[in-house]
Amino acid sequence: MGLLDVILGRTKPVRPDLDRLFALPSAALTLRAGAGLEPTGRGSVCFASVEGGAFDALREDVRRLLDADTARGGTPVEFLRDPYGYTWLLAQEPPDDVPALVNDLHAVNTLLEDAGFGPQLLCSLLGFRDGRGRPLALVYLYKRGTFYPFAPIEGGRERRDHELELQARALLADDLRIEEDLSRWFPVWGAPGL
Repeated sequence: MGLLDVILGRTKPVRPDLDRLFALPSAALTLRAGAGLEPTGRGSVCFASVEGGAFDALREDVRRLLDADTARGGTPVEFLRDPYGYTWLLAQEPPDDVPALVNDLHAVNTLLEDAGFGPQLLCSLLGFRDGRGRPLALVYLYKRGTFYPFAPIEGGRERRDHELELQARALLADDLRIEEDLSRWFPVWGAPGL
């Protein structure tokens, strides 16, 4: 970054650090102990779709990699498209195996990034529910390198449980790099994995 960038107030974008995803198993323990939130065993990666043979081949590589355990009872990955045109890859593992799910999410992100599709990556999320059935997702913003909690209130009215989100933020301050700018805590309504 040069002097002109400093004078004009330009900032260098944060380089994504996919290894931050490996902090999620510890965060899951913190959420269980502090708020009674249990992992659902579901997580997803959201990216802007790209048309073309190279992307289709990569998509099949991802499917083959993550579906390798389906013969032993694993759940196949699903590719879903949301109303905004984004593609979501939904991965599932047993709820008590957060490390395996995190490995799946990390592998998908890494494959997309290594193939040159990093700019298409938007976010990854890991789902939780408390004893009353309230959902919470820990969302990793790829382009910011930060996490934030997202807690939709079920019922189809697109409302959030801000109290639960702020409780999760306070609990996870030592586990994850939490996004400080609350305006970047984007709602991911209907995201697979919640």
